[in-house]
Amino acid sequence: QVQLVESGGGLVQAGGSLRLACAASSGAFSRYHMAWFRQAPGKEREFLAAISWSGGSTPYADSVKGRFTISRDNAKNMVYLQMNSLKPEDTAVYYCAAGRSWSDRPYRYDYWGQGTQVTVSS
Repeated sequence: QVQLVESGGGLVQAGGSLRLACAASSGAFSRYHMAWFRQAPGKEREFLAAISWSGGSTPYADSVKGRFTISRDNAKNMVYLQMNSLKPEDTAVYYCAAGRSWSDRPYRYDYWGQGTQVTVSS
């Protein structure tokens, strides 16, 4: 069982930056691939980025490539999402997820956090 808790969301102006953090409870954290998704009202949950258990592979969605950076610290059981050049269309609830294999499909992940709201004003 893995419990995930996101933090770092908030209100930011367009062009600004935020750094989201996700704390994992499990000592087996380093065995999991991690990912960030987001969901805006009325839309499906959208894959943003993933990171392999070793940190050696970091696929991104085209919508955030070059603006967002995923990273992890296995010693601290943490995964991060650095978000730069934010746009109003980035407004959503952001979720971290843990799974035994990485995927851009939400159903492939076993554990989810409760989400953190990110609002980007124009």
